Amino acid sequence: MPLNIVLVHPQVPNNTGNIGRLCVATNSTLHLVDPLGFDLTDKKLKRAGLDYWPHLTYHRHPNFEAFEQAKAGENLVFFSSNVGRPYWEVAFKENDFLVFGCEESGLPADIIEANREGCFTIPLYNEKVRSLNLSNAVAIVLFEAMRQASRS
Repeated sequence: MPLNIVLVHPQVPNNTGNIGRLCVATNSTLHLVDPLGFDLTDKKLKRAGLDYWPHLTYHRHPNFEAFEQAKAGENLVFFSSNVGRPYWEVAFKENDFLVFGCEESGLPADIIEANREGCFTIPLYNEKVRSLNLSNAVAIVLFEAMRQASRS
């Protein structure tokens, strides 16, 4: 049940390394949308990904428009703390593309507006917390998507 994780403008190499390791563990493909806030040779990225990075299937896209063109016709599901529908309302399927924004500001507003019907959130139950760590958010959604996709 392969799935795809898309990181739009990730800024923290440790998070991307952790997500890369998660993708290897789940046979998911990682898509990185430039600009990145680090270099792919960053030691923090490699340390977080441990020795799994060479086993990672990933693609790098020069910008979000190029990613959209390359994946036209695919099912894209967007995640943001700025929308109201919870992620468990998604009917995930094999090969879905789960799209997340950067750690600092999330998905750009224009991407959310253009894809509002396909945007979901991970509900937070304490107003003192703005959002979850990106690698935690990806893990939560990815495993729910895998659970659903394995049943279909």
